Amino acid sequence: PQFEITAVNQCSGNSRGLVEPRVAGAQWAHGAMANARWTGVRLRDVLARAAVRPGAVQVRFSGLDDPPVEGAPDFMKSLAIDHARDGEVMIAWAMNGALLPLVNGFPLRLVVPGWFSTYWVKMLDNIEVLGTPDDNYWMAKAYQVPDNPTATVAPGTKDFAKVPISRMPPRSFVTNVADGAVRKWAPVLRVSGIAFGGDAGVRGVAVSGDGGANWAPARLGPDAGKYSFRRFDAAVKVARGGAVLMARATNANGLAQPMTANWNPGGYARNVVEAVRIRFS
Repeated sequence: PQFEITAVNQCSGNSRGLVEPRVAGAQWAHGAMANARWTGVRLRDVLARAAVRPGAVQVRFSGLDDPPVEGAPDFMKSLAIDHARDGEVMIAWAMNGALLPLVNGFPLRLVVPGWFSTYWVKMLDNIEVLGTPDDNYWMAKAYQVPDNPTATVAPGTKDFAKVPISRMPPRSFVTNVADGAVRKWAPVLRVSGIAFGGDAGVRGVAVSGDGGANWAPARLGPDAGKYSFRRFDAAVKVARGGAVLMARATNANGLAQPMTANWNPGGYARNVVEAVRIRFS
């Protein structure tokens, strides 16, 4: 049967260009993400039709795209068999009610709600059930993060335990005021934006107009599902000289955005509370 879900697709290195000290890789700001309504079929149903044998450990996926450099390993990603059968992972052929554009993975792509987009294999053409853990390059070597809850190590650390990146943490962004903007002063400023809970729904968003010294709860907009963006807005008091606007999301599991940025050599999984600095005329 057909299945739909609304979910955020976010690059593992979204916001990498803001990481300090700087790291190699595409120097993204905050734009390497999107939210969409995905239509297709549950992966669980496809695997059931294939009659997967007992002893399956992982399911591996690859697409029609070729490596950008001759001799590079083919891009393949794997999910644990129980995750693949959770009823939310899906094979999509449509996005926001229209066939997938080529850039978004036409004709089929994997959708893994709550996980970073490295698992959302585009132009899907092969699904393989494995009886042993996948040790291909893209699972064993690439997209690795420090093995701790915040995916962080001290800058310059070379020797540390690693795991493949997986679940997204919560994030939020002020969107109605740009960093560096100049506004006419009023004692109260309306602040609005978007938040998502990562691998869980948004429980709440708090907003500050003074760099985190004081916080006010935001009003949440309509809920399109636990993996979707959710709009928020709030009114905050601001001083005459200027304001440092912040938004801080907490997800349904109780995980809140940190006030201090993480660091790792890949520039992955940034979810610090971001600051938007404005001046008043």
